[in-house]
Amino acid sequence: MEEANNVQSFLSQNGNLRAKLVAPYMLRYAMDTSYIEFPRTLHVNFYDSAGKVESQVDALYGKYFESIAKVYLRDSVVVFNVKGDTLRTPDLWWDQNTKKFYTENRVRIQRKGQRVIGGKGMDAAQDLNNIRIYHLESPSFITVPDSMQAN
Repeated sequence: MEEANNVQSFLSQNGNLRAKLVAPYMLRYAMDTSYIEFPRTLHVNFYDSAGKVESQVDALYGKYFESIAKVYLRDSVVVFNVKGDTLRTPDLWWDQNTKKFYTENRVRIQRKGQRVIGGKGMDAAQDLNNIRIYHLESPSFITVPDSMQAN
């Protein structure tokens, strides 16, 4: 087991910065299935192809499974993007290869300027575009832009 304090970790692909993780404490377990644990909070910035922050994640706990390139987050998980959209859930997975978030748990999504949408289970791109909620709660309201309303 390896231990580290005041961690800053960077993920790059093809020479481009894709994510920056900041955590006060980290444990790395080298076993058959190696993983890295962040038991005392973590914050991640995700970057677009131009190097600008597109979304951010905060959680009280995180675990990165190196062999499958997935991160499990739990306890007060909040994801927000530059447009002002916010996702809240008790737990969330992030797949590094597909750049998607998903969960089977309850979610609350607040789109900027719209009501809160709730449900159970969802998947979304890491910039919170193309969110799909599997089971919407009632009542859930979605604002339709004027250009899409029937005349």
